Amino acid sequence: MSDADALRINPSILAADFVNMQAELGRIRSADFVHVDVMDNHFVPNLTFGPQMVERIQATSPIPLDVHLMISDVDRWGPGYAELGAASVTFHLEAATDPVALARRLRSIGSRAGVAVKPATPVEGLFDVLDEFDQILVMTVEPGFGGQTFMADQMPKLRRLADEARRRGSSVWLQVDGGISESTIAQAAEAGADTFVAGSAVFGADDPDAAIATLRDRALRAHRH
Repeated sequence: MSDADALRINPSILAADFVNMQAELGRIRSADFVHVDVMDNHFVPNLTFGPQMVERIQATSPIPLDVHLMISDVDRWGPGYAELGAASVTFHLEAATDPVALARRLRSIGSRAGVAVKPATPVEGLFDVLDEFDQILVMTVEPGFGGQTFMADQMPKLRRLADEARRRGSSVWLQVDGGISESTIAQAAEAGADTFVAGSAVFGADDPDAAIATLRDRALRAHRH
């Protein structure tokens, strides 16, 4: 596997033009996944997509879906998104009653299983169960809205997680979401992230594919150093 293959850029459609979603998806063909934020106006104070919209995105997207569930009662509702065919489903640790059981259920359906943590949530409780997850998402903003400022104070947490994954020989992907741009992606890559969610940095660019290439290059350079 090349260095480039070990990094993933997942544009968030939270920053896309919702009215022209199919066209917007066509503008990010060089991305690894499309990041789909599902919010219920309960777990977070915002409302976005539900199963019907995700199903339509799944049917029309040229790249796999990386679904991020910012919803309550995720033990009940989470598996339904895997059943829609999403390549990856990430739920919040804070919303799950039994994170390991839910991750195993998602995997049994055929999705990669991810777990996310808010900025105030420690990651040490995940150390002993790293192998139960395919991806761990360290939020670099408070979940709920796009366009927020990158929280550099989350980098020590990410670095602890990366060090522990390396120590255990884990192949878990380490994702960051929030404020990722040309000016911040290197910090996250240096701290151990290999999967990056970027919203306005991609969809706000005149050429989203060129923006993806720039982000990928900056992350690669940071990893090599």
